[in-house]
Amino acid sequence: MQVKPDRLFHPLPAKKLYKKLFVEAMRDAGLYDQLPAGVLKFDWVVNIKPVGTGEAVLKYLAPYVYRVALSDNRINEVDEDGVTYRVKPSGTNKTVTRHAEGEQFVRSFVQHILPRGFQKVRYYGWMSPNCKLQLANVRWLVWLWRGWTYWLGSAMFQPEPRKPPVLKCKHCGDELELEEITNQVGATIWRRPSSLCTSQRGPP
Repeated sequence: MQVKPDRLFHPLPAKKLYKKLFVEAMRDAGLYDQLPAGVLKFDWVVNIKPVGTGEAVLKYLAPYVYRVALSDNRINEVDEDGVTYRVKPSGTNKTVTRHAEGEQFVRSFVQHILPRGFQKVRYYGWMSPNCKLQLANVRWLVWLWRGWTYWLGSAMFQPEPRKPPVLKCKHCGDELELEEITNQVGATIWRRPSSLCTSQRGPP
């Protein structure tokens, strides 16, 4: 199954998995017998359309990676009436004070606790604890992919400069010497005295 470039996964496995989990949840709740007849035979639709670039989700989840939902230094007061704490609303730099009753505060805080069996951060590939690939090897593979090995090799092993081929006279076969340099209009800029080849020179 080919996944579109703007999708994270194919919708067909998502349909099957969602229907399976839905049926299990209905059976656990004792509501499976109340489902309409034949409803599970229809083609289920799972909406997996992308919403934005994911930056907003990443920005929201990033603080929860290594921090708790509410740190102790943000709690101002705890009394019989409830908990008074400081929060910073999204999109603002101002801190406001809010108050919540004890039961409401605990209910809101518990929503940020992961269920049993879930892990806050999972590392895949070379970042996984079970991976034996070292960081140096990863960097080397990146250099290979980006073509940096050619650049490194060319910097470390410079080839010897090649000399231009020697031009020889078609009459005598000897090496030619520079006789004259002219500009674009044919005027002489520089001339070497006695620069004719040996076959064209007169007797000594």
